[in-house]
Amino acid sequence: MKQFLFITDLDYTLIGDDDAMAKLNQQLELHRQQYGTKIVYSTGRSPFLYQKLAKDKTLLDPDILVCSVGTEIYINGSQDTDSTWSDKLSQAWDRDLVKTISATFTELKPQPASEQRDFKVSYLLKEEIAGKVVPELECALLEQGLDIQVIYSGGKDLDILPRHANKGMAMTFVRQHLEIDVAKTVACGDSGNDIALFANREEKGIIVGNARPELLDWHKANPNPNRYLATAKFANGIEEGLQYFGFF
Repeated sequence: MKQFLFITDLDYTLIGDDDAMAKLNQQLELHRQQYGTKIVYSTGRSPFLYQKLAKDKTLLDPDILVCSVGTEIYINGSQDTDSTWSDKLSQAWDRDLVKTISATFTELKPQPASEQRDFKVSYLLKEEIAGKVVPELECALLEQGLDIQVIYSGGKDLDILPRHANKGMAMTFVRQHLEIDVAKTVACGDSGNDIALFANREEKGIIVGNARPELLDWHKANPNPNRYLATAKFANGIEEGLQYFGFF
């Protein structure tokens, strides 16, 4: 297999073991130069927090950057979000109403201003009460006719997004934009906001060995031969999965 589309989450997936990441980066960059493989980061981070991370860690420059849990797509280093994607998400999205309803849930603590985006309203929520609060919040928002989804991940992060925005839908958009076949696409992740990369997907999926319980529980309940659970952690787990699927 020559060219492929490589999509990965950053925190606790690609990032977590600097030596393993350096080794994987070397292999990916070589593959990109030889075969035109495309590298895409799909992160829950805003562009602000992504840039902060890129200063701390030695990351390859991605061909496409997907930020803020699939709600923003930046192509070929552009500073502006892809307008086609933004136009798609703006339909039936009422950010002010989402904030007004969410404000009635006192358990939710707003995330920093940098993480509040045009198509993402984000809070912190304690894990021990998430099982009760998330369904109630989702119900309250849907009762108002809002076309939304609520995603809880990492044991603390709660994101409210338009129904058509998540990492999985962003992956489909990117794959079609790049015109790369579904069988030559692989996505990697570790937490709840990565489930959309793996749910009912023909693309290959790699779950790293250090994945969080919410993703592992979902994986066990929803088996799929296109998905591989690595034994190794972080970038070593990605490499293990890429070898398993024959991309390396």
